[in-house]
Amino acid sequence: MKTYLIYCDESVSHGEFFSNFYGGALIDESQKDQIEFSLNQKKSSLNLTGEVKWSKTTEQYLEKYISFISEYFNLIRSGKIKIRIMFKQNINKPTHLTLEQQQNEYLLLYYQFFKNAFGLKYCGASSSNQVRIIPLFDQMPDTKEHIDKFKDHIARIPSMSDFNHIIINRDEIAEIDSHKHVILQGMDVILGAMQFRLNKEHLKKNSDTGRRGKRTIAKEKLYKHILYEINKIHSNFNIGVSTGFRGSQNALWNHPYRHWNFKPR
Repeated sequence: MKTYLIYCDESVSHGEFFSNFYGGALIDESQKDQIEFSLNQKKSSLNLTGEVKWSKTTEQYLEKYISFISEYFNLIRSGKIKIRIMFKQNINKPTHLTLEQQQNEYLLLYYQFFKNAFGLKYCGASSSNQVRIIPLFDQMPDTKEHIDKFKDHIARIPSMSDFNHIIINRDEIAEIDSHKHVILQGMDVILGAMQFRLNKEHLKKNSDTGRRGKRTIAKEKLYKHILYEINKIHSNFNIGVSTGFRGSQNALWNHPYRHWNFKPR
């Protein structure tokens, strides 16, 4: 049985222009060791001994982070890692939400991201060729009760008609520590870069000097390199809109890299 791992994380929930950022990295379980070896070997060669995170981007580490993310995108372009980024533009406001929906916005949107962003219904699963999905979420900032209910909903996805040849075992849905998972670390850098640029944080200036700080400048340079890598996959890529299907809904599954600007009904 084909088995895929989906690593998921979330970023800023309330930004100036865009909010509710979610990111995911999908890999074939059989390639996990090879992918981790490549990324950890790159980290070792760069003397990056700690966790790679967007928030740790500095002028001092910029070239190392650029080199690491280039290796990460090599794996994306080769089809070994699929990346999905979801966010919501603040001007698109949902209406008629219940109080419960408002209070549970974080997990409700997380569920939509997991179920739909990777195009799981187009993964090729069939009655004779079932596909197993193992969801791995970075530790979630919510109550145990809410997280358990969220996991229950994730486990019930295969009961839906479009997903009934997919297997998700409730006891395999896990929260993980990103410090121990280099695949999640690379995705965190990409997710952070998108949030940074969409919320125009590259323009922020120090109130005392009236100039941009060195860390802000370093982050903008890293973002520009990430966009350069994305444009090798999708030319003239617009980070603020949903990536097109290029003729087929199967692109939701087949594309190595996609964005989803979530618009509530």
